Amino acid sequence: MSDIKKFAVLVAGGQGTRMGMALPKQFLPLNGKPILAWSIMAFTQAFPDINIILVLPPAYYSYAQMVLTALPEPIDVTLVSGGETRFHSVKNGLSAIEEEGIVFVHDGARPLITTDLLHRCYNDAVTYGSAIPAIPVAESMRIVDGDHSKPVNRDHMRVIQTPQTFKTELILPAFQQEYTPAFTDEATVAEAYGITVHLCLGEKQNIKVTTPEDMVVAEAFMKAAGN
Repeated sequence: MSDIKKFAVLVAGGQGTRMGMALPKQFLPLNGKPILAWSIMAFTQAFPDINIILVLPPAYYSYAQMVLTALPEPIDVTLVSGGETRFHSVKNGLSAIEEEGIVFVHDGARPLITTDLLHRCYNDAVTYGSAIPAIPVAESMRIVDGDHSKPVNRDHMRVIQTPQTFKTELILPAFQQEYTPAFTDEATVAEAYGITVHLCLGEKQNIKVTTPEDMVVAEAFMKAAGN
């Protein structure tokens, strides 16, 4: 898929406290492999020439080998330390990129990403400079203000996913900004830098595994897909 350089920054710098396990969620087994291994495999299957950058807590560097051993074929990865916040973790990962190209920033705990979605994000990022996967909201939504609440039009709402995908020449300078708590994802960083982000269609099964219930759902999706 063209000779444009491709990079995937897989952010797995969290401790996974909501899972209630001693081991961070990205290393927990899902259908026989660590969650993070499924995320890596998705990228290497979609783009065999992609450069993988793993952002991990320094205390869990040794677990990277466990993840890589679970892959069907050996691959080279760049290992980077996670930071104090997601912003800092992503910034650390992006700092390992020295060439222009397309970079995907993906939650390591989203193991159900598909080749179709990855190709869609890539193609839209090439065309528009960015591609932020999003899905429509199915439930009714309300804004809560203290003891009061009011409905909002769900037709105007979207659930944002990853991989948030950008041309490197856009997103790398954006991450040189000073951090602010308003930076909840890469899209908010890009917009603060003056970049207009492009939404593309995400996928319902592209869930982020954060709780034991999410593990059950992820396994069900995998079985339905024949994995």
